[in-house]
Amino acid sequence: MKTITTPITEEIVKGLEIGDMITITGIIYTGRDAVLPRIVSLIEDDCLQNYGIYLKGSVIFHSAVSTAGVGVTSSNKVEIESSMPVLSKAGVRLHLGKGALKPETVIALNKYKSIYAVQPPVTALLNKKILSRKVIAFAELGMEAMHELRVVEFPAVIAAAHGISIY
Repeated sequence: MKTITTPITEEIVKGLEIGDMITITGIIYTGRDAVLPRIVSLIEDDCLQNYGIYLKGSVIFHSAVSTAGVGVTSSNKVEIESSMPVLSKAGVRLHLGKGALKPETVIALNKYKSIYAVQPPVTALLNKKILSRKVIAFAELGMEAMHELRVVEFPAVIAAAHGISIY
């Protein structure tokens, strides 16, 4: 296990290899599809500093930040949750994701002899590694706004480095 502290230097990057297990301590930023194009526009317009965002040596975690934690996209998004009764009726017996479901969805799962499971070990683990969180840009996007997280020993595995991918 390698311990990384932000900001990350080029020398640290050179020393990482595919498959290395790391933990990250310091400041990381979150961003998903709603906010990252806006951040790109701020960079292109040379306005990023107006938000107090300094990306040199930073980490961007592709995640939303919600009371459910950080990690995979929530199962209770309308498009996902509304499909669960239909899929269950068709034979799906286990739905895996995160987030609370509506009571009527839970009833439908029971009716069609299906269950729902969450991945709390990952979400709970990541949530316990976050010391503080605050919105730093585009608050109107709610949980998809850019957040600044202060983390300690945030786990990750290197998947692409030096022009090589683990995939």
